Amino acid sequence: MTSILVAGVGNIFLGDDGFGVEVVRRLHERRSDAWPSDVRVIDYGIRGIDLYYALLDGVDLAVLVDATHRDGPPGTLYVIEPSIPNTNGDFTDDASPVLLSAHDLDPAKVLQAVQAMGGEVGRIVLVGCEPDSLGTEDGQEGRMGLSAPVGAAVQEAVDTIETMIESMQAQTTVANAGSVSQDHWRA
Repeated sequence: MTSILVAGVGNIFLGDDGFGVEVVRRLHERRSDAWPSDVRVIDYGIRGIDLYYALLDGVDLAVLVDATHRDGPPGTLYVIEPSIPNTNGDFTDDASPVLLSAHDLDPAKVLQAVQAMGGEVGRIVLVGCEPDSLGTEDGQEGRMGLSAPVGAAVQEAVDTIETMIESMQAQTTVANAGSVSQDHWRA
């Protein structure tokens, strides 16, 4: 069975950094029934340790949803398949050399820690949105709510992720269908 994890990442108290959290909320809002048993859609917010453990269990597809600075216009949606370099060298100790904070979530560090501990993530996709404001400009301490361009990108992200989930499940169905001999259909 294919396992899919959609992880909303971000801090809702830092304006557009709450993009991933809002996308996950909308994904849940659009469904009238439960997600299939092989699909988990979770708001991780800033809980890197929780995401680490979820990925350490192993998934076939991890979709991380987050605000992403790529120097595009605010609200630009990106779909990126990052490569996670092994920065741990020949590390063989019992603990990961990548330090994870319980109150911060750096997706790259989480993925490196999972790799260091021997966890396997089949395919990683980042659905990111170019932020406009984190609410920290002009000495402010943050703000709640998405800017207009980032808020407008939420629906496109939801549609993109739903298409990814459907595509992954369709591929799995075809792969598991196998071939059936003609004798099977004879009475």
